Amino acid sequence: MKQPIKKSKKEEKYTTEEQIGLYETISPLLYSAFDEIKEFSKKKQDEPLNVKKVKMINRLLEKAKEVLKNETTVVFLDLLDENELPSNSDAVLTMSQYISALRKFRSDHFHSGDWDMKLGGEWD
Repeated sequence: MKQPIKKSKKEEKYTTEEQIGLYETISPLLYSAFDEIKEFSKKKQDEPLNVKKVKMINRLLEKAKEVLKNETTVVFLDLLDENELPSNSDAVLTMSQYISALRKFRSDHFHSGDWDMKLGGEWD
């Protein structure tokens, strides 16, 4: 299951079973939380999130960072600040960066044999 992706002769990237499992667990949870916060943002974009929401979101973001730990995108990903509660729109921006990084991770590491048929695929 672990196949190298040849980026250059010096650099090879692998996904681990742990990364794949974590990706598959947190992705739907993060997308769901993102959809909810995005709806809040449409109504009251400058309203701050409460501490409980920030903690819940940060738990997901921390796990996403574990998945992305070897990716170049990880240096651009920040957690939400629990001390200075972010606004709904700030949370949407932060979460959308994680979602984009996770989509890139999947695109870079998951390959399907045939796009027209739902045969599944495999991780590199």
